[in-house]
This record gives sequence, C-alpha cells and structure tokens, in this order.
Amino acid sequence: MPGTNIGFGADALLNLIPGGGTLTSKGMSAYLIWEARRLGVPMSTLLRMMGNVGADFVVSAVPLLGWVADVFYCSNLRNMALLRDHLDRSDPVSNTFQR
Repeated sequence: MPGTNIGFGADALLNLIPGGGTLTSKGMSAYLIWEARRLGVPMSTLLRMMGNVGADFVVSAVPLLGWVADVFYCSNLRNMALLRDHLDRSDPVSNTFQR
C-alpha cells in the first residue's frame, strides 16, 4: 500500500473477486502443498501447511474481515517458509529443489 510498509500479494487481490477468486487462490495454495509433499516434506509439516491454508480460507469467507486478513496473514508466505526450512535441513544430495 502506498505510503506504508504494508505489502500484499495475489491472494489479497484475488479475494476481491467474489467466489472464484478465493477458490483460485486456495487452488494455488493446494498446489504448493502438493509440491511440498512431492519434495518429501514430513506429514507434520504438511498438516501445518494445510492448517495455514484452512485458517486463511475460513477467514477469507467473511467479506470485509477476509480482505483485511489476506493482507496481514499471508498463508502462502508462511508455507514457503516451512518448505524452505525443510529443504535447508534436508540432505543436499537428496534435495531436488533448485533455487
């Protein structure tokens, strides 16, 4: 947002589109979780990732609160941090993710 230190991503913008925007953004979130599973992320971390998306989905369903929460909650950034943490701790030989 101009004049502030607050940034927002595609999730917040897509949530402005009734119905389809929320489903599209959560579809992208689901793809991130799918790729994390493919990369060998443990089930406990996958469940945390699903919890992040689930909480975001529930809050996004509330019209005004959802728009504000999407700017501040950023479930996909949280999930990317979880994925990066797993990849940083994993064996570099078995790590197939290229940065």
